[in-house]
Amino acid sequence: QVQLVESGGGLVQAGGSLRLSCAASGRSFSTYTMGWFRQAPGKEREFVAAVTWNGSNTGYKESVKGRFTISRDNAKNTGYLQMNNLKPEDTGVYYCAAAFLGRIGGTYDHWGQGTQVTVSS
Repeated sequence: QVQLVESGGGLVQAGGSLRLSCAASGRSFSTYTMGWFRQAPGKEREFVAAVTWNGSNTGYKESVKGRFTISRDNAKNTGYLQMNNLKPEDTGVYYCAAAFLGRIGGTYDHWGQGTQVTVSS
């Protein structure tokens, strides 16, 4: 089992930046593929970005490519999502998720509690 705690959300103006963190505890974080998902009000949760357990592959939602960067520091048991040039449509609750030796597009079975990101126009 791995437990995930997100932080770094907040209110930012359009064009601004935020860096989300996902702190993991429990089983070895380095064996988990990590993903970021978000859910806007009234919408379903959607995939944003992911990085494989060994850092060899990353994947992004098309609309965030070139603006968001996912990374991880296995020595610190922490994952990150750097978000630049934020847009109002990026607003939502952002969740960190993990899958043991998982694929980018696979099923994630460990989830954090979420952190709110609000982008004002």
